[in-house]
Amino acid sequence: MANVKRREMLVKFAAARQQRGLSPAPAGEQASREATQARYFPNVELTTHEGKKVRFYDDLIKDKIVVINFMYAQCEGICPGITANLVKVQKILGDRIGRDIFMYSITLKPEEDSPKELQHYVEMHRVKPGWLFLTGKPDEIDMLRRKLGFSDTNPKLDKDKSNHIGMVRYGNEPRQWWAMCPGQAHAEWIVSSILWMDGPKRQQPQTGSRTVGETRTRG
Repeated sequence: MANVKRREMLVKFAAARQQRGLSPAPAGEQASREATQARYFPNVELTTHEGKKVRFYDDLIKDKIVVINFMYAQCEGICPGITANLVKVQKILGDRIGRDIFMYSITLKPEEDSPKELQHYVEMHRVKPGWLFLTGKPDEIDMLRRKLGFSDTNPKLDKDKSNHIGMVRYGNEPRQWWAMCPGQAHAEWIVSSILWMDGPKRQQPQTGSRTVGETRTRG
């Protein structure tokens, strides 16, 4: 994605003070969350690679720390490499994936990628449980892509789906903290960036092949 800075925010921080955990937000912050949801997180229906119907905001985003990227199964460019890299991220984060950090890969070609095709993709890349691959209606997938910031101001470049698969969006919905990073960055760096969203209380995965640094600045 062109001209995306390392720590570009989808939205500004909702509050300056630090919160611990995912405790219920005060009224003002709740109103801000609702406004952010209405603007950036359309509650469209998607289908997982397991065939389950889900709502994007209600079921996948609300009250969660999430990691989101776009892909498509027959991509011969950087998709397989990014998926392989995110498999490393999943391994490092261990059992936190699917428990308090959630990974989502959304197809850019829903007309081709049925749940069955996505299931095959999951098996081919040895993706473990807790990471969902999603498909849906083409027009709603395209709207979701744009809302999440996977777009280009140049219409010709924006039309090329391969221009929207290089970045990973991650964030903490209750805190309204959102950022992006390159999907081909070192897996340990991506993990450190994701854990930064969890604040100072947890700065390393509970399981995994190696320890990630315990501090993270806002760079």
